[in-house]
Amino acid sequence: MRKTITRLPGSKIREVANAGLGRDDVLAFWFGESDQVTPEPVRQAAAESLARGETFYSHNLGLPELRAALREYTASLHGDPGDHRIAVTSSGVTALMLAMQLLVDAGDEVVVVTPVWPNLPAQPAILGARVTRVALQPDPAGLWRLDLERLIAAITPATRVLLVNAPNNPSGWTLSRDEQQVLIEHCRRTGTWIVADEVYERLWFGARGACAPSFLDVSTPDDRLVVVHSFSKSFLMTGWRLGWLVLPRGHLDAMAKLIEFNSSCAPVFVQRGGLAALHGAAASVPVLVEHLRGCRDTLCNALAALPGLRLAVPPGGMYAFLQVPGLPEAADSLAFAKRLVTEHGLGLAPGAAFGEEGEGWLRWCFASRDPARLLQGVERLSGALRL
Repeated sequence: MRKTITRLPGSKIREVANAGLGRDDVLAFWFGESDQVTPEPVRQAAAESLARGETFYSHNLGLPELRAALREYTASLHGDPGDHRIAVTSSGVTALMLAMQLLVDAGDEVVVVTPVWPNLPAQPAILGARVTRVALQPDPAGLWRLDLERLIAAITPATRVLLVNAPNNPSGWTLSRDEQQVLIEHCRRTGTWIVADEVYERLWFGARGACAPSFLDVSTPDDRLVVVHSFSKSFLMTGWRLGWLVLPRGHLDAMAKLIEFNSSCAPVFVQRGGLAALHGAAASVPVLVEHLRGCRDTLCNALAALPGLRLAVPPGGMYAFLQVPGLPEAADSLAFAKRLVTEHGLGLAPGAAFGEEGEGWLRWCFASRDPARLLQGVERLSGALRL
């Protein structure tokens, strides 16, 4: 086995979840998914596809009709990306790995904005790249902020890829359009690629009906930019494993080869479900976002009433990122998260899962079908803090 693989840390989120296996009394908010079932029209479209016998390979890049629908969907948010720029993938995380395989050789430098979902920095490391972490910093209120000058200084002509996830998992931090403009202009000068994980762009709590700023809004079709998306979050399709990429012009043939060598193609019936999700997006996504806004506000207002917590209301995503600075045992977030599970029946993700920058913090996924579950969870956390 390669030494790089043996040195990869296991998932600390899974480690906490394993501590609660077999217990139906645990309120679980550790994973990044809603507890709402995928909408019926999406499930029905997949079932009908299977009933028609659509159990064979599709084009490496995805069904033509799905790619056309993704182009139309992208155009509705950011302007028409044009032909020959969209590739369908078997999950968003696969899309991220394919982007790394497309761009990164062993020894290349990749700059990653952290704290972040651990899969992102792990993927270039698996390929033998050197990963440089540039950390966001929390202000006294718990709002995470980017030191743009520090990030710019870290991106040099030797930097092959800038990898950035915004809205961010776990903190909810989001790049402004002005910051994106500065970054893309700098990366043009250094020749650096940007891989933008924008899977949470629709889970944005700014103006109603809007989405988070995207690098697509400040780029040209020929920029060194790869934007990664997923059906998981905005369409309640985590278990379906369906994603897509928006690539620069001229890169689809290379991506088709990589998809062939990784998964060949996404299953047709899953793609049919994705097509149905896109057809219903204009109605379903705003409803979901408003529900999540209510969940966010319910949770954050309840947590704000607990003494000593450090927490800012996140502007995007589906997570509250909180700290208990006055409780010494909370400094070890993994141990503290395990104790919350075993002693209080509350399942949160340890901040250490997102890198050393997140140590001492906890991530709470507020994508709950019933906001009352969030309040029950706050009661259990309150009980843990009183001991």
